[in-house]
Amino acid sequence: MAAYIHDLSFMVCFGSLVMERQLIQPNPDRPRATRMVITDIIYGLAALLLLGSGILRVLHFGQGADFYTRNPLFWTKIGVFLAVGALSLYPTVTYILWVIPLRKGELPRVSEALSTRLAWIINVELVGFASIPLLAALMARGVGLSPA
Repeated sequence: MAAYIHDLSFMVCFGSLVMERQLIQPNPDRPRATRMVITDIIYGLAALLLLGSGILRVLHFGQGADFYTRNPLFWTKIGVFLAVGALSLYPTVTYILWVIPLRKGELPRVSEALSTRLAWIINVELVGFASIPLLAALMARGVGLSPA
């Protein structure tokens, strides 16, 4: 069950990022801006579930903590996840700031430059997220482990 939750939360994260990338544009209308905020909330919740289920898999339901922690690919995978998480802070803070005008019945001001910057960040996040299953598959096959 932990593996299923882990995989499902990964798919929701990736799907949310794809949706954010599709929605981003200069000066969005109210429904689009609202969808961006909601999509980012879903992304954040799924990322927390992904992290929590990953920790449970390492500690209790996977190959054992030693299998993971002695593999450099595991640490690369964790590093990519953390880097994507750090990158996501800028869009998240941006969308949180959109809530203020949206609650007042106004639209957020999104310049062409901001839209391009957000799209670029989301593109990098998508590439990072897409590399995580590859690293996981290699790790599961023992790649990165020293021969015993």
